[in-house]
Amino acid sequence: MFEICVEHTFAAGHALRNYRGKCENVHGHNYRVQVAIEGAELDENGLLYDFAELKRHLRGISEYLDHQFMNDLKPFDQINPSAENIAKFFYGEIQKELSKASVAYVRVWETDTSSATYRP
Repeated sequence: MFEICVEHTFAAGHALRNYRGKCENVHGHNYRVQVAIEGAELDENGLLYDFAELKRHLRGISEYLDHQFMNDLKPFDQINPSAENIAKFFYGEIQKELSKASVAYVRVWETDTSSATYRP
C-alpha cells in the first residue's frame, strides 16, 4: 500500500453550539489540514496521485472556508463546526475527486497542540 500526504492552512471563525465553555463564543483558528491518500497501485509515471493535484483540491476546499464564519456555511449551518466534523467534511470533499486511490485520513489542527483525525 502506498500513501502520500499534503497539508494546507486557512483561517476561519466558528462557535460550538450546545457547548458550555469558552468555545461556545465566536472565535477563530488558524487551521492546518493534512490529507493522506492511499492505494495499492501506482500509475504509469510511478505515482499514486499527483501532489500538485491533491494540493489543488485541498486549497479549493480550504478557500470555501477561509476567512469565513463557518456556522453560516453548509454543512456547518446544520452540524457543529468542530475539528472532528471539519475533518470529515474535508474527507468527503477530497474523496469525491479520487478514482484510483482513497482518503486514508484527514487531520485538522485547531492549534499547534490540538488536532482531530477522521478515518473512514
